[in-house]
Amino acid sequence: MDKLADVSADALRDALADVESAKAAKRLMVALDYKDSVSVAVLAERYGVPRSTLYYWLDRFEEQSIEDAVEDEPRPGRPPRLTDEARESLQTDVAGDPTDCGYDAESWTPELVQTHIEREYGVSYSTGHVRRLLREFDVRD
Repeated sequence: MDKLADVSADALRDALADVESAKAAKRLMVALDYKDSVSVAVLAERYGVPRSTLYYWLDRFEEQSIEDAVEDEPRPGRPPRLTDEARESLQTDVAGDPTDCGYDAESWTPELVQTHIEREYGVSYSTGHVRRLLREFDVRD
């Protein structure tokens, strides 16, 4: 139980009172329990978290500020296929009538928007992804 020697239990409790996410609260509870001499084996069973993950969390508390230790590191993910300009243009397109873009339709459907994205921007999206875009643009299908 030599980890977290330089981390104050009071600071952990203060941080716990201020966090909003369940994930951050869980990490703080693990750190507090560890400070109370609960073994990593017991913590793994109690919280349903692998031991290796618990050691990683505890190391983060030693190496970083408490505020940084409770948050996930940024993950880059896949870059969007449509550029910001293309997304803005698409949003403008679907805010108008499909006839303005040369389609013989009274309203935009996800399938029509999918066709439009492929035709105008050379990007293929699933119908589900197009529906998410329409919700993001606040366009109801």
